[in-house]
Amino acid sequence: MSTFSDRIRPHVDAELDAAHDAEHRGEFTTAFGKLERAHVLGQSSTREHVRVHWHMLRFALRNSLRAEALGQAWRLAAAAVFTPLGVVPTGNTGGADVSGLRRMRMPQDLRTTIDAART
Repeated sequence: MSTFSDRIRPHVDAELDAAHDAEHRGEFTTAFGKLERAHVLGQSSTREHVRVHWHMLRFALRNSLRAEALGQAWRLAAAAVFTPLGVVPTGNTGGADVSGLRRMRMPQDLRTTIDAART
C-alpha cells in the first residue's frame, strides 16, 4: 500500500530537480520558486516537508542568504515537530519571508497534484 508521502515524492523530486537546474544556470529567483513549489507539494508529509526545508537551507547557505538560512533552520526543526501533529498552513511557500503559520492561496496545478496523491 502506498502512502501520500510515496505518491507525492516524485512530484516533489521534479520541483527539486528543476530548482537545482535553475540554480546551476544562475536563475536564483526561479530556483527558489521551484523550492517553494516543492514545499507546497510536500508539506503534508513529515518526510517530504523536512526534506524540502533541508534543500531550502542548503540553497540559502550556498548563496550566502543569512536571513533565509536562519529562517530555514527554524522551519526545518518546526516541520519535524509540527507536521506529524497536522499543524501545516495550507499553501504556505516555506520561505523565511513568509510567516510559518500563514495560509496562502495554492496554485491550481499543485492542488490537483496533491488531491490526486491523497487518493
